[in-house]
Amino acid sequence: MGKRRTYVKRETQGVVAVQLDLVTQGFTYEKWGGTQTCKPGDWIVNNAGDTYTIDRASFARTYQATSSGNYVKISPVWAEPATTAGDVGTKEGRTHYNAGDYLVYNQADGGDAYAVRKEDFERMYQEQS
Repeated sequence: MGKRRTYVKRETQGVVAVQLDLVTQGFTYEKWGGTQTCKPGDWIVNNAGDTYTIDRASFARTYQATSSGNYVKISPVWAEPATTAGDVGTKEGRTHYNAGDYLVYNQADGGDAYAVRKEDFERMYQEQS
């Protein structure tokens, strides 16, 4: 892998989200080539038609409400293009990626990782100046 750079989400890239605040065992679903798990208290996110879940603690640390049900990512991410195909463990499960897709980390030390398709990453993020 190459050198990680710092990016921020573009201001126009908000999401719609609801917290799974029900008495439930949670649920599993298939996405990104693996089984994902949504635990009680996690967030169900609609990101421009792409629906997935985000761990409760990660969401609380990285998103801020802009209006009822609408959120914007406020924290930077550290990312680098993948040089080969592979998979990465996330808080929700495993995500498979292709060479050229971005490996993204919510923490500077490489923690709280996930992968994003190259086209989606470049649409949603810009390098922090």
